[in-house]
Amino acid sequence: MSPAGKRIIEKLSDEALADATGKGWADWFALLDAWGATGRGHTEIARHLVEAESVSGWHAQSITVGYEQERGMREVGQSSAGDWQLSASKTVNAPAARCTAAFADEELRRRWLPEGELEVRAHRPGKSLTADWDGGASRIAVYLTPKEAGRTQVGLGHTRLPDADAVAAYKEFWRERLAALKALLESGEPPG
Repeated sequence: MSPAGKRIIEKLSDEALADATGKGWADWFALLDAWGATGRGHTEIARHLVEAESVSGWHAQSITVGYEQERGMREVGQSSAGDWQLSASKTVNAPAARCTAAFADEELRRRWLPEGELEVRAHRPGKSLTADWDGGASRIAVYLTPKEAGRTQVGLGHTRLPDADAVAAYKEFWRERLAALKALLESGEPPG
């Protein structure tokens, strides 16, 4: 396993892929090899799968990423553009507006995110937030999805990371910090 995490073929089983698309990983890789996909870009490969092979958008993206990882065209945690990024999420028993406040309000944020420098760039209460991390060396984006019973899914993307080791370190960091956010928001403590 890469320091940045599991390859997509380890996350999406051959059986599940075949059930959804009619072919397993080996068949898709052979088809893409025959088409000359190693000499093409991510968007072109995914478009080919949708248009010529009638694969749904999500599965076309998954097959494309799996192919690129298997053929050494990208590593786990690396985008099609070559930069390094990660995502993390946590569902909390708190309204979306309180979740964004936990990122935007510095005093509240320090209670669950004491380390690292976060500078808010854009903030839509209850919806999303983008911020520079550590002086703009990297960036985070937070998206909030309201769920039933007043719960919210907090989705976080961290981009512009330097390498796979940074992806691995920040995956663990954000897993711990989002757990701390959840604990704080569900504690019943007043904000600020």
